[in-house]
Amino acid sequence: MSGHIGPAPCTARSELFVATTGHGPPLVLLHGFAMHGGFFAPIGAGLARTHRVHAVDLPGHGHSPDGAATLAEIAAAVARLITRLGAPARLLGWSLGGIVAQRVALDHPQLVERLVLVCTTPRFVACPGWPHAMAPATLARFGEELRTAYQPTLLRFLSLQVQGGDGVADRAVLATLRAALAARPSPPPAALAAALAVLATTDLRPDVARIAAPTLVVTGSRDALTPAAAGRWLAQQMPRARLAPIAGAAHAPFLSHPAAFAAAVHAFLDDVHTTAHHPT
Repeated sequence: MSGHIGPAPCTARSELFVATTGHGPPLVLLHGFAMHGGFFAPIGAGLARTHRVHAVDLPGHGHSPDGAATLAEIAAAVARLITRLGAPARLLGWSLGGIVAQRVALDHPQLVERLVLVCTTPRFVACPGWPHAMAPATLARFGEELRTAYQPTLLRFLSLQVQGGDGVADRAVLATLRAALAARPSPPPAALAAALAVLATTDLRPDVARIAAPTLVVTGSRDALTPAAAGRWLAQQMPRARLAPIAGAAHAPFLSHPAAFAAAVHAFLDDVHTTAHHPT
């Protein structure tokens, strides 16, 4: 397949960078805004015991090239990757990656066997009737700060990943996030602007009830970026979803509360009674 398998740098610049480990059903990991697939390294080994894990760098992030500006285009790039895997995949999407995973499940349902949505939302910005989100002015200010003070703003954004946490693992999680960010090239400003536009304009609320794949929605009770109420709403609206709240977690529960996160995700992925219905 195109894209990269294994630890060496990607050389095929027309496709997404993918690092692949393990054996078993395909599991595609989709990261959050300004991140890359390497952020999943702390949970990758555990998932690879039972799955063929494909940690993706989304377009313009990490080692992947630019070229996908809209949510539909990003979802199409992920769908092409899954098609090359030769079988429907399980998708684990965190934050922005969870929005992408929802779009893939809506646009390409035949390619998605199960979904794990981690600290994500159908709509990132607040509006009348949707208070479970960031104020539009706050996101706009963040975009302006990225344009004028790129690196300091990215580092401050990392601190938001642990804001609201219970304090037990906040420093360690922040150190892990900073180290992971430095491990691959930073996204160029244009790629971040495109990703911010996705966050600012996407509203999947009218559509999520059409997602037929069995879904686990993981929330952090102290998540300051995508409030737990957004995840609860998703789990209520999606016909085959279950909720896995993690008490005391902020926006990165797989780093701050790895045992609770692993228990919930493995129980869902390994449940032989959980099967997907693929529309014909």
